Amino acid sequence: KRFKEGELERPFAATEMGLIYVNPEGPEGNPDPVASAKQIREAFKRMGMDDEETVALVAGGHAFGKCHGACPAEHLGPDPDSSPVEQQGLGWKNSFRTGKGPDTFTSGFELTWSSTPTKFGISYLQFIFNYEWELTKSPAGKNQWVAKNAPAIIPDAHDPNKKHPPMMLTADLAFRFDPEYARIAKRFLENPDEFEKAFAKAWFKLVHRDLGPRECYFGPDVPDEVFIWQDPLPKRDYELIDEEDVETLKNMLKAEISSGRIEIKDIIYTAWSSASSYRDSDRRGGANGARIRLAPQKDWVINHPERLKNVISTYEKIKEEFDKNAKNGKKVSIADLIVLGGSFGVETSAHLGGFNIKVPFIPGRVDAFQEQVDIEFHSALEPFADGFRNYIKDPSRKNAEYFLVDKAQLLRLTVPEMTVLIGGLRVLGVNYNFTNYGVLTEKAGTLTNDFFVNILDMDTEWKPRDEYSYLFDGYDRKTGALKWQATRVDLIFGHHSELRAVCEVYGADDGKEKFVQDFVSAWNKVMNLDRFDL
Repeated sequence: KRFKEGELERPFAATEMGLIYVNPEGPEGNPDPVASAKQIREAFKRMGMDDEETVALVAGGHAFGKCHGACPAEHLGPDPDSSPVEQQGLGWKNSFRTGKGPDTFTSGFELTWSSTPTKFGISYLQFIFNYEWELTKSPAGKNQWVAKNAPAIIPDAHDPNKKHPPMMLTADLAFRFDPEYARIAKRFLENPDEFEKAFAKAWFKLVHRDLGPRECYFGPDVPDEVFIWQDPLPKRDYELIDEEDVETLKNMLKAEISSGRIEIKDIIYTAWSSASSYRDSDRRGGANGARIRLAPQKDWVINHPERLKNVISTYEKIKEEFDKNAKNGKKVSIADLIVLGGSFGVETSAHLGGFNIKVPFIPGRVDAFQEQVDIEFHSALEPFADGFRNYIKDPSRKNAEYFLVDKAQLLRLTVPEMTVLIGGLRVLGVNYNFTNYGVLTEKAGTLTNDFFVNILDMDTEWKPRDEYSYLFDGYDRKTGALKWQATRVDLIFGHHSELRAVCEVYGADDGKEKFVQDFVSAWNKVMNLDRFDL
């Protein structure tokens, strides 16, 4: 089950395993349209859809096609992976009569929603409101509804001489019996042109939102209209900074750090927090736009709101001074300053460790306006776990290391990249609340391979310090003295054989330079994940 105390567990959108959105029979098979409406609203909300878009999508989508459940479920064979090898990956073999056409079984429901199932129209909405409905069963035993005393007006999918009465799923009737859904559905019924436009926009959103921003669109059919769910950015109307300007800005940053107004750990943390908000599943988030300075990201607890405010105000001061004195129409964005600041912090930390390395930096980011941020859906990007910053909202969920892997794949990281970033961020002290968990070094703030050396040290005995086995203390096996503290995210790198093998590369005496080079490379990759213009 994906519900806990009535709430759908994050990050799920589908309410039940194996189903696209909700259970069409109703929650856990209970044929209650009002309860179904609650789950529909939550599922579609997590896909970034409001009530109007939800009604448009379902009513428009169910103008077409049918459900298939022509026989009892026992006629359906095993899934592809469980089928015999001779099935060659087909699976779901239907033993009922011909197993196809009028004998088809897919979902187990047997109905057609509309009287014109191959054309877009409003008959779906008409049927929902024009008839009273009584509960019945499909041939497969699934709960569905049939219109009371209704004529047979629905064409059969296979026999032109057959007709059926209107039928619906519990999830369909949610749009009649939920007051807000019903209000929208009636408006669409009375205004077909408005319904058609609403469906077109919602469908475009549904099938394009995982493409990311408009910069990722190609071809002659790209619409002129800009939608907020595309995370739009303003067009740059100034000249970009050059390498000489970058050095000037670094010197300005150095002065702010020397004065004590900001700390290196804060500018590294801010850069990582901004860039690592990217997720490749739908190409949202990232450093471009500097949305970390806007709602809702500026208020996320993981982003250190008060310290973030100080960093951003410092960058705004630097930007104002630089823009005022720059020549040839050049300006710098806050988004570029955030990344440049973090990269400067990494360079400084590497120099402290004896490595003179330059972190690549490519300007060109712009700053979004607050009105260009869909606050409600951007809230879905807020991390409830982030192993890179050693953060978890609920430590009772005993799978923090799995959340790390999920975060890494959203950042398009390989196993070595994930590993080197963890090791580097830990010794730099880039933890949520700047805790010492996993900071396995005596030289915090210096880019060294100490994390790997010490996570591999078998002279350390680790013991859980909380009931969830999330926090651990590391003791010297000989003296019993407390040496380190860590989370299970840290310890997984010494426990897991593949991760440990990577740690051995970076923890070796001759692995120090490779570690620094690989860390800088992986850092730069994350900083540029949303640079679709490169």
